[in-house]
Amino acid sequence: MSSGDTVRLERRTGEQIREVLGDLAQLRVSVFRAFPYLYEGSAEYEAGYLETYLQTPDSVAVLVRDGQRVVGASTALPLRAETAELRAPFEENGFNVDDVFYLAESVLLPAYRGRGLGVRFFEEREAHARALGRFTLTAFCAVERPEDHPRRPDGFVPLDGFWRRRGYHKHPELQTTLSWPDLDEQSASPKPMTFWLKSLHPS
Repeated sequence: MSSGDTVRLERRTGEQIREVLGDLAQLRVSVFRAFPYLYEGSAEYEAGYLETYLQTPDSVAVLVRDGQRVVGASTALPLRAETAELRAPFEENGFNVDDVFYLAESVLLPAYRGRGLGVRFFEEREAHARALGRFTLTAFCAVERPEDHPRRPDGFVPLDGFWRRRGYHKHPELQTTLSWPDLDEQSASPKPMTFWLKSLHPS
């Protein structure tokens, strides 16, 4: 797939992701500084976080390259391989976590947005989950920020509509809390996260 003369997508799994670990870490730090995540991270921490993908053979990273430069990425892995905080809402609500393929994040530099790459991120990860043959749901979680948050940009449009067009439904009963330092914080603070789900085999 190409959305320009030099822009292309590539898919990597498991240990194949190691070669681009540094690129993924830098992208996460850069893109997640913006609202609504306001994440004050470091490439070193991110590289450690991403080690889970190397240790999970069924993980996937969908990369966007412009020439050789990685300008976007989207990752996913079986929910079973994720942290207890992410598994708990499903376990507490009667889901089998082995049925769920977790879509971790999509990060894309601003200059490459509006080209349909966000749609492709979802398509590629869902196709990978279907090919594995044992998942019935894909899921992701999104941070909840108040309408009057002081760092909310004028004209900010949440991605809810985009996610619904991809076939996802918000599940307020599936919530967790993750912690990270906002840009104006000296230490990590808890953030509420709500899950969105999609059936891989709609009736």
